[in-house]
Amino acid sequence: MQAILQRMIRPALLGALTVGTALAQSPPPTPDPAKAEDRSGPSQKGQQPVEQQDTVQPRNSKDDVEAIGNRKVGKGPNFYSLEKEIALGKQLAQEVERSAKLIDDPVVTEYVNRVGQNLVRNSDARVPFTIKVIDSDEVNAFALPGGFFYVNSGLILRAQEESELAGVMAHEISHVAARHGTKNATKSEILQLTTIPLVFLGPAGLAGYGLYEGLNVALPLTFLKFSRDAEREADFLGLQYMYKAGYDPNAYITFFERIQADEKRRPGTIPKAFSTHPPTPERIENAQKEIARILPNRPEYIVTTSEFDNVKERLRNITLARKAQDNGPGKPTLRTRTEQKQKGDTQRTTDTTDDDRPTLKRRPDSP
Repeated sequence: MQAILQRMIRPALLGALTVGTALAQSPPPTPDPAKAEDRSGPSQKGQQPVEQQDTVQPRNSKDDVEAIGNRKVGKGPNFYSLEKEIALGKQLAQEVERSAKLIDDPVVTEYVNRVGQNLVRNSDARVPFTIKVIDSDEVNAFALPGGFFYVNSGLILRAQEESELAGVMAHEISHVAARHGTKNATKSEILQLTTIPLVFLGPAGLAGYGLYEGLNVALPLTFLKFSRDAEREADFLGLQYMYKAGYDPNAYITFFERIQADEKRRPGTIPKAFSTHPPTPERIENAQKEIARILPNRPEYIVTTSEFDNVKERLRNITLARKAQDNGPGKPTLRTRTEQKQKGDTQRTTDTTDDDRPTLKRRPDSP
């Protein structure tokens, strides 16, 4: 029996030794030129250069900032082709612009469009973007399917730096890049491709509509409110897009920290449009983790520009002039019952005082 085992083991050992010898004699693998560029510091005599480990695995994943534009963002079940998504977004944009008042100042609109298009070029979006400014005090922005993007004037005035504005805009661009609107519609089976044109026409198409917060615009909530997971993904992608465009990603955190402080100081100040977003402390914590995990440090970032300050001041003057015109003489105003009651009490007090005031009469001349 022992002799049989020896005959079985001996060929296996010889085979292993043969393979080991071949590996030892084979030339070393040719270094990858791409990885050779990642080597840091001069090699010392007698030592091989040490290659840096890739921090992103696998390559071209959603974690790979250098692969933005070549990644498969927005995968998942979707009944809408990109062409149909653009057509749908155009219809929704027409609904918005029938009711919302747009800022038409060329300086303001050109600047906001330029900031947004720079972010779009550094994103995974596969559709062209049309960016406009809405005259609304609400601190918000929203992007419709197909790249129709609206920024409220209130957001521009609330931001303290250009990078803060860019961070919120990058978040909304991420919703379009990830195709959250049409994926929502697909998952919930609210709309079918063949019935899209009928949904927005006539009384039969009003089912499932709601008023978008801050605007008197009837739009399907499917395309404006997203799940918490979708909001987390938009935060994640938005940080990468603003970083890729050269902005400091920490500005996104700064903006939400200020929003959080405002909410603590004056509850109810956060717009209702943020109700479906993850809690602000959670968003801040997640953003900090992602910045540390996937975004390499840079020696410098774009924080703000003098042009942002000039545009902000110009926009402030435009909105103040509009409010002064709306509240001008001859314009109907709405008062609360308390204000009406106070005015009535004031009027009655004035009338009573006038009635009780002593009057002076000229004494008739005596004969």
